[in-house]
Amino acid sequence: MKSDIEIAQAAKMEPIVEIAKKAGLKEDDLELYGKYKAKIKLDVFKKLEDIEDSKLVLVTAITPTPAGEGKTTTTVGLGMAMNRLGRNCAIALREPSLGPTMGVKGGAAGGGYAQVIPMEDINLHFTGDIHAIGIAHSLLSAAIDNHIKQGNELGIDPTKIGYPRVVDMNDRALRETVIGLGGTGNGLPREDGFIITVASEIMAILCLANSISELKEKIGNIVIGYTYDDEPVKASDLNMQGAMTALLKDALKPNLVQTLENTPAFVHGGPFANIAHGCNSVMATKMAMKVSDITITEAGFGADLGAEKFYNIKCRYAGLKPDATVLVATIRALKMHGGVPMDKLTEENLDALAAGIENLEKHIENVGKFGVPCVVAINRFPDDTEAELELVREKCEKLGATVALSEVWAKGGEGGEELAEKVLDALENKKSKFDFLYDEEAPIKEKIETIAKEVYGADGVNYSGVADKQIETLTKLGYDKIPVCMAKTQNSISDNPNLKGRPTGFTLSVSNISLSAGAGFIVPSTGPVLKMPGLPKKPAAEDIDIDANGKISGLF
Repeated sequence: MKSDIEIAQAAKMEPIVEIAKKAGLKEDDLELYGKYKAKIKLDVFKKLEDIEDSKLVLVTAITPTPAGEGKTTTTVGLGMAMNRLGRNCAIALREPSLGPTMGVKGGAAGGGYAQVIPMEDINLHFTGDIHAIGIAHSLLSAAIDNHIKQGNELGIDPTKIGYPRVVDMNDRALRETVIGLGGTGNGLPREDGFIITVASEIMAILCLANSISELKEKIGNIVIGYTYDDEPVKASDLNMQGAMTALLKDALKPNLVQTLENTPAFVHGGPFANIAHGCNSVMATKMAMKVSDITITEAGFGADLGAEKFYNIKCRYAGLKPDATVLVATIRALKMHGGVPMDKLTEENLDALAAGIENLEKHIENVGKFGVPCVVAINRFPDDTEAELELVREKCEKLGATVALSEVWAKGGEGGEELAEKVLDALENKKSKFDFLYDEEAPIKEKIETIAKEVYGADGVNYSGVADKQIETLTKLGYDKIPVCMAKTQNSISDNPNLKGRPTGFTLSVSNISLSAGAGFIVPSTGPVLKMPGLPKKPAAEDIDIDANGKISGLF
């Protein structure tokens, strides 16, 4: 089979103007970025406000493993399959970060015959959104140190600044830095550090904003640190919100591209899922819901992270009510959760599979806690046996979850028709009773403990002395009445990345609580979660090349 990039380059793309027409949009509604990419003008939302929203389907997954699950691939394939069945469907995805693209993970445009295209553009600079977020973030970073250098009228305590610098690349050497060296002309020396751009609070804000005015308000609410008197200092205190929003005026507009089978795809935004909410932008999702009858979207990592935050944070702020959820799993990954090593995954092992299915069962239960009908998509691999597939079906049906095979990686939309039919049945015959898991007005600890016990299956929560003090301070400052966005490993439902399957009998440990006041949530940290990844021994970038004619190879 051809590589992902070879499949993408062989695809017959339609002009983006024609893709827009399929979605009921006119050329005047677009800002063209060449022939095959466009942004949607913000005034289009006003034109479409009276149109009824489409059905909304979330695609999530079991706990990730090195064996892979194929969540984005399933999202793309399901959208294409819906259109093959005569349904008007659009998809809404996150856009890739250059750090993972050049590192271990590779790109994030789907795979095989279920991709969004132009794949090279989407995985590289695309329409420049992430760069715009990076420079807007950097403006505020520069303003902070300039303010201190110019007399520090606000009384910012340099030891209490919690606003790092950013770059959109995996670069571990920048995690901890010292700035301001070289004399007084270069500012005050202090400790600082870099995070990857998609971990910036600006990214989370852009993906939760419903308009330019709301974007500016949220940016102004960013707490960059504290004064010597422990009073919070906001971006608005530095009068940076206007200029930062001006830098983001185009980045806020949703991007329109297409799938390999020419299904409209809104690819926009991409906050980290283990330290932010891990969903594409509200603007892109809402646009997709105005121009289709069914919108398929996704959330990062497993259902304990991306789906929980999609439900409790994105849906809360955007006023969304999902109608169904697709939970992606593979036989290979389930066997790995059951203790099978990577080199033995192709061998039938029903005992290990039965043990690993406990991970899938927990995620099914979690989706049910939000009142949303669940369809399990088994992303089929050639080595899966009928006995293994039947075991998964039996286990899922006992929990009330429908199961469908998905072969979109190998067959495109055709390989997703069974899944599409099962999702359509859920949309038509299983009414969603969606509700949030907690009241945002509840005390901070109550919200954390609800997620820990209900979603992760913890027996309780242990707070460090630092976390207790931070909760007390946040409550005193009035930041306790907002959602919580858990920072946790993606490799386990628990806070221990080594615990596979369905961990039980553990206590969740909260070491630190940080504030994302602009985005509108607080972030309890349950362990070391890197905001600046590093490159592996052999980065994916080593295999990427370009020839004399500008044709790119090695991208995946």
